[in-house]
Amino acid sequence: MSLIHPSSLGVRLTPMKNFEPKENGEWGMGNSGPPLGIRGNGEWGAGEQGENNNAPSPMPKTQLLLHLVPIVGFFPSLWTLYRGQGSREQLAISRLSIALALTWLLTYLLLATGAAASDFFPLRLFILNSFLTSGYFLVSIWLILRLMQGKSSRLPGFSNLVERVLGKYLS
Repeated sequence: MSLIHPSSLGVRLTPMKNFEPKENGEWGMGNSGPPLGIRGNGEWGAGEQGENNNAPSPMPKTQLLLHLVPIVGFFPSLWTLYRGQGSREQLAISRLSIALALTWLLTYLLLATGAAASDFFPLRLFILNSFLTSGYFLVSIWLILRLMQGKSSRLPGFSNLVERVLGKYLS
C-alpha cells in the first residue's frame, strides 16, 4: 500500500481559520494567537503550550536534572510521584531515579552486611561495594549529561523493567 501525497495531485493544503467568539459576541476570527493545530512557527501540531488546552507546561531542564542527582534526587522524585502530577517525561525520570537509588541502597546494604558477617571475603565485598557506588554515580552523571544534550534519559532494559514494575505502583 503506497500513500499519495496531496501535493502530487495538485492539491494545496491550507490550515483552517480558527473561528471563535470575538469580544462583542460575534463569531469570527479570534485574537488568541495562531489557529488551533498550527504552532507559532507555522508547522502543524498541537498549538502552543498553555493555549486552548489544559496540558501542563513542560518542566525546565534544571528541575528534571535535580531528579537525577545521585541520592539527593530521590526525594524530589518521590514527591513528584506522590503528588502524581507532572509530565510523562518527569514521571518517567522520577521512577528511574527512585529505582536506581533503591537498587543501589539495597545492594550496598547487602554487600556491607555480607562483608561484616564474612571471615573470608570482607575486603572483596567492600571493593565490590565501592565499584557499585561509583557505578551508580557515573550512571547518574551520564543520564544528566544526556538530558542536557536533549537526548533520551532512558537506560536500555532497566527503564523498561522500571516502567513495568514501578509503573503500576508509582504513577
